[in-house]
Amino acid sequence: MDIEPEVSNSKDRTGVIDVIAHDPKTGEAVLVMNEPNEWDSSDEQLLLLQERFNAYVSFLLDGEMASGHPELAGKPARIEVRCTQMPDSRALELLGLIHDQLAFQDIKMEVVIRNDEVRMSNDEGMTKE
Repeated sequence: MDIEPEVSNSKDRTGVIDVIAHDPKTGEAVLVMNEPNEWDSSDEQLLLLQERFNAYVSFLLDGEMASGHPELAGKPARIEVRCTQMPDSRALELLGLIHDQLAFQDIKMEVVIRNDEVRMSNDEGMTKE
């Protein structure tokens, strides 16, 4: 993947875009969301996760990515959540709901657990990388 670290320049966004990349294998524009913290099932953690997704989706749909990265404009999009541990049941439930909402916008979502080298996509289930 062609990786370019990037931070959203908009001051009214919650969170930052950790990485913006182009995946030449799939042709997708990929936004990477790093979630290094342990999953604790707290309402606060889930709310912050939801707010980060809102910022990522706004970045994609409101034209900010197209204006800042015209080479990625019009490409299919994927949000990749990278974490060090498997999300707990509450986080998985929220991620499933987010996946379903993103599908309406033709945005894919994947969860990658880095320590176990497991990639999870709601479309594919879980597979070893």
